[in-house]
Parts: sequence; structure tokens; C-alpha cells
Amino acid sequence: MPTSSPTAFDLDDINQTLGQRPQALVEWAMQQGERPICTTNFRPFEAVILHMVTQVKPDIPIVWMDSGYNTEATYRFADDVIKTLNLNIITYLPLRTRAHREALEGPFPGIDDPRHAAFTQEVKIEPFERALGEMQPDVWFTALRAEDTAERAKMQSISQTDSGLLKVAPVLHWRAKEMYDYLQAHGLPNNFDYFDPTKVEEKRECGLHLQH
Repeated sequence: MPTSSPTAFDLDDINQTLGQRPQALVEWAMQQGERPICTTNFRPFEAVILHMVTQVKPDIPIVWMDSGYNTEATYRFADDVIKTLNLNIITYLPLRTRAHREALEGPFPGIDDPRHAAFTQEVKIEPFERALGEMQPDVWFTALRAEDTAERAKMQSISQTDSGLLKVAPVLHWRAKEMYDYLQAHGLPNNFDYFDPTKVEEKRECGLHLQH
């Protein structure tokens, strides 16, 4: 069971006092539950959040929903970061392989294709919901940043889902310059050859963080 109940702290107060202090927020959030996870997609600057959380809890489960559509560079970057930070990586895959899906339905549908929502559900949202169901986390760390999309700009660094899951976005208010400086300071790798077929456009939401 979580060590704190939903009423044990004031989210507005925590956001005000720790929302601009990523490492302090990570340290605080780690104390609020017993089953924390951190999700990753190994996109640009992702090593920042992975380094932050593993500095506090080296064996925290790092959950990767691998759609099967990542670039070759992203897979190489993922392997590099996993080894560099000795990540406790747990990968969730779609129930069908990419080869199976494409043999029946062809290449992934564009965002204007009516099949795109079902595609996103299959390769990203269902694996994530399966991870939640199997792992039953009480604290969820994510690398969301406000400058990514208009929807994320409205979010808070720490929030609580309807199910009581504590959702923590330590670097929400950091810009690319701060992320870059952190990578440089800690000698961490980066990757810019990244593509998400569920978003397609850089400033578009895939839907996962709107549903969860």
C-alpha cells in the first residue's frame, strides 16, 4: 500500500514548492509510495529523467512501451542508456508484432486516417494499460515537458489520476536548454533521430497522457 493517502498532502502546495525543483520533487515523490515506476520512450533528452530517478532509486522499474516502429538510432540509443545507467528495464510490446500487423493492414495509418485511433490504442495505450494492470504502481514518473504540446503546457508537475496513481513530471517546466545542460553535466547520451507513429507531428498528443 502507498505510504501516503491522497489526502496526506496538498497537491497545489507541492506543485508550488517543488514544481520548479526536479530532483527535490523526485526525492519527495519516491517517499509517497512503494511501487514507483518511470515510463520512457527513449526520445530526445530522455536520459535526464532516467538519470534523475535512478539517482534516488537505482532499481526503479523503467517501463518502455516499444511500439516496434522506433528508428534504428532510437534502438541503439535505448541500448546505450540501459547499459550506461544499468536500468531495470521492463518492456511492454503490442499483442501483435509489427510484421503481423502490417501483413494484414499495411503500413501504419496517418493521423487523418480513421484507423489511426485504433492503431494508437494497439501499439501504445493497450501496452501501457497492461503495464499498469500487471505492475500496480502507486507513483508514476514521466518526462512530460510543457513546451512539447499545448495540452502539456496546462498540466502540473504532480497530479493524481482518478485511480489514485500519483503522476509526477519533474522536468515539466524545463526547456531544451536546461535538459541539454543536464545531459552535459552528467555525461549522458542523447538521441534526436526519433519518430513516434502515434503522434507523427512533433507537437501533437498521442492520447496516452490525455487518458491517464
